[in-house]
Amino acid sequence: MNTFLDTLRPRAHTSRTTRAASRSSRAAVSGSPVPAPAGVEVTGRHVQVGDGYATTLAVTGYPAEVGPAWLEPLLAWPGRLDVAVHIDPIAPPVAAMKLRKQRARLESARRLDAEKGKLSNPVTDAAADDATGLADRVARGATRLFRVGVYLTVHAESLDALRDAVAQVKAVASSLLLDVAPATWRQLHGWTSTLPLGHDALRMTRVMDTDALAASFPLSSADLPGPLPGDEAGEGGVLYGVNADSPGVVWWDRFAQDNHNAVVLAQSGAGKSYLIKLETLRWLQHGATAAIIDPDDEYRQLAGHIGGTVIALGAAGVRVNPLDLPVGDTRPDALTRRCLFCHTVIAVLLGQDPPPAERAALDRAVAAAYGAAGITHDARTWNRPAPLLRDVAAQLAADGDDAAHTLAARLAPWVTGTFSDLFDGPTTHRPDSHLVVWSLRQLPDEQRPIGTLLALDAIWRAIDTTPAGGRRRLVVVDEAWTLLQHDAGARFLFRMAKASRKRGAGLTVVTQDAGDVLSTELGRAVVANAATQILLKQAPQAIEEITDAFGLTAGEARLLLSCRRGEGLLVAGTSRVAFRAVGSPTEHDLCRTDPLVQLDGEEDAP
Repeated sequence: MNTFLDTLRPRAHTSRTTRAASRSSRAAVSGSPVPAPAGVEVTGRHVQVGDGYATTLAVTGYPAEVGPAWLEPLLAWPGRLDVAVHIDPIAPPVAAMKLRKQRARLESARRLDAEKGKLSNPVTDAAADDATGLADRVARGATRLFRVGVYLTVHAESLDALRDAVAQVKAVASSLLLDVAPATWRQLHGWTSTLPLGHDALRMTRVMDTDALAASFPLSSADLPGPLPGDEAGEGGVLYGVNADSPGVVWWDRFAQDNHNAVVLAQSGAGKSYLIKLETLRWLQHGATAAIIDPDDEYRQLAGHIGGTVIALGAAGVRVNPLDLPVGDTRPDALTRRCLFCHTVIAVLLGQDPPPAERAALDRAVAAAYGAAGITHDARTWNRPAPLLRDVAAQLAADGDDAAHTLAARLAPWVTGTFSDLFDGPTTHRPDSHLVVWSLRQLPDEQRPIGTLLALDAIWRAIDTTPAGGRRRLVVVDEAWTLLQHDAGARFLFRMAKASRKRGAGLTVVTQDAGDVLSTELGRAVVANAATQILLKQAPQAIEEITDAFGLTAGEARLLLSCRRGEGLLVAGTSRVAFRAVGSPTEHDLCRTDPLVQLDGEEDAP
């Protein structure tokens, strides 16, 4: 779809050329070649430009009133259509004089009808009232008048296809109450009028006021905007799906945006996991690496097929030590950072930040545990085995402060009790693969938040201490609401969202509880720091909050309520496009997870 707006004053054009050709010897201006078709053949009803055909239609009649973005149906027509709008401002004195003449003609017609005893003509009465109101607003400077010409050039590969395309464009124009007429024997003038030359050769204009002209803006399209003239087209990006409103595809490069983060909000069963698997698989094909926090074991099949690593937290023999120092981190404050992270771990374990006295006791215990293990601020000691959570609890129990004893008792379930399996030994698995899936399926619900935090910490340590080397890195947190419910976990996720871009990483936050994410300040901050926002089908109970948070129109809100599985809205700044996720048969087999659909033999692909 090619759309542009000309604001230059039209000039006279009197050429009667019926055939024109551009030669290579004439295709140079100041030594630079100018792109041009091999030849232009003009007939009474069309022009042949190179190997294609084009017909220009001029808009000759308009409805009495137009609504916002009234040109949008023409811009969304599924075909090649050039829409040109020429605007020529009329000087206020000239506008006032023309309005006086128009009012005089209308008033004269009304008086003649009254003198002859005829009933008043409603059309004349309405036109007279409109002219009076318009003249008043022009006199007060509340509006201005413009000569506006709207021309449509339809392109096709053959004459038969051109006739069909012209008929379709006329039908769309008729649905908008627009009258269009072909520029018969003036097709060359019409074609040049829709080129980005700022020249109106047809001069078939209509006077409009500011409000009517403003309703033509913005010249919107159902497709994502392409590069501006002169800008190079981007080479990155992956296929997200097909456009729901046009024959085009939605091809998006999240790493070319202001930040690399994305957020996916959808109700259960809307196809968000399917979409994330497709995106991850396609980025992996471009040489990216990915780390996924998987609460329901949905990514195990994908990891097994492409040689990824699955770390099943909660499984027998799988342990993570939150006090491990990052391998290869030589920063002077590396030990201090781990001590501070222990505070975050304890806060998530307890479900709240400990009181100040307990925090002070915890700080002493963590420092003492590292000291007992022979680890100091000297980087040469950081290769020694790190202490465990039970060592911190032992230091708390040995502390003479009552607050330390209270905190040790609160940590007992995680040290010696029911939930101790995850922490009662050194870390058993080191994530080292192009795709690492942290599965939380075998963790009880009470351990999901701390499991998510430990997985995120391991992922972040690998990103923070390893140079990207030009490779894009994806971090996917599925069902992130479990971590966002805790202030300490939400703060960690927010810091990661803020710092990922500088390390070549993009954080993807996926959740089905949009209310839990948008109801907290940190949750809204995580969403605000995602340049790519994807909204799939929403529940009626959450649509009002989603509409307010993302500034959706009424039509977009209805789309999210009625769309099918895998359909949704891609929001990126001012760009919005409805799309449907699609995958190849092989991708579909790897990405679908609905067991009932697989048993019935029906397609789960959106």
